[in-house]
Order: sequence, then structure tokens, then C-alpha cells
Amino acid sequence: MTNTILHIAASTRGTESATELLASELIGHLAGPDATVVERRLAEGVPQLSVAATAELAAAQADRSESAADVLGSGDALIAELEGADVLVIGAPIYNFGPPSSLKAWADLVARAGTTFAYTETGPVGLLKDRPTYIVAASGGTPIGGEIDFGTTWLRQFLNFLGISTITVIGANGMAIDPQAGLAEARNQIARAAA
Repeated sequence: MTNTILHIAASTRGTESATELLASELIGHLAGPDATVVERRLAEGVPQLSVAATAELAAAQADRSESAADVLGSGDALIAELEGADVLVIGAPIYNFGPPSSLKAWADLVARAGTTFAYTETGPVGLLKDRPTYIVAASGGTPIGGEIDFGTTWLRQFLNFLGISTITVIGANGMAIDPQAGLAEARNQIARAAA
């Protein structure tokens, strides 16, 4: 069955967050006895692309300057995690209508021309293999999937850009209004997705 599940947690609330709780429950349903779960907690620190790192995105590791090596090396590690995953579970709360800044920083590091996507005569093509991917989202009041949700809609588009299109969104809506109802609906979605 599933060998490696990559759990990308983007909440700044850590283990107190709804997305963390729900992602853990989903992983419990998905993980077989031989599964390895790799945890990447983005709120603990993801480097931002710098001027030097951006200028050297296409440079070979041996040719990178000292000022770019740390940022691009972090990107290399994040890409390796992504390439090695059989299943992705991304905890992506909605902050101010969009994704947490750490999730955007992660995306900037893993979007690497020639590695995770390529430009072609007909437009960009994702180079990552498709695999089951779950976006576990929670929102205080922004309807997940609605016209002002620039978090899950952006993340879905970004993953498609890399070649990942088998995506299920699990949403806990209205967490600032009725958190128990939001969690209950998300748990129903988890049960359906894991069936």
C-alpha cells in the first residue's frame, strides 16, 4: 500500500491547530502498517528566496555562491521530500483569505525549472509524478473553495503546475463561528476520502 506520506504542516498554531488535528486523523486512516510519515513543519522556519538565491536557481550545487547555498540547499531538501512521497497531506489554514506565508515560501523553493516543472513550446509542464494529495484546510470565516478563498485555490493551482492533479480538499469551515460543526464536517470528509 502506501509507503511514504509527506505531511506538510503550515499552521503557526502547531499542534493546537485544527489543520494539524485533522491532518493527523487523516494520516491515521491512510497509513498502512509499513508506512513512513515524514513531517515538515513550515512554521518552524522556511528560508525565503533571496536575490542571490534567485540569481542562482539554475546553478549546479558546486557552482553556488556561499550566499545562495543555504537557501537553495534547503530547497533541494524540500524537493527531495516531495519527490519521495507516495501521498501528500498538506495542512493549509486560510490566513487573511490566503495561505500562510511559510507555505508560499515552501512553494517558491520547490518550484524549480528543469526539476519540478519545465517550460515547453506549449507552456509549462509539471515534472513531478501525480500522487494522492490531500489539502486539509481550516478557516475562521472564509468559505473554503469559495470565491474569496485564495489559499486552497492557489495551492491546487500550484500543485497542478508541478504535475500533481489528484487532489482532495478537506475543509473545516466557520471555525471562528462554530468550531465543533466545522470539525464534524471535516471529519465526515475524511471518512469519505479514506474509504
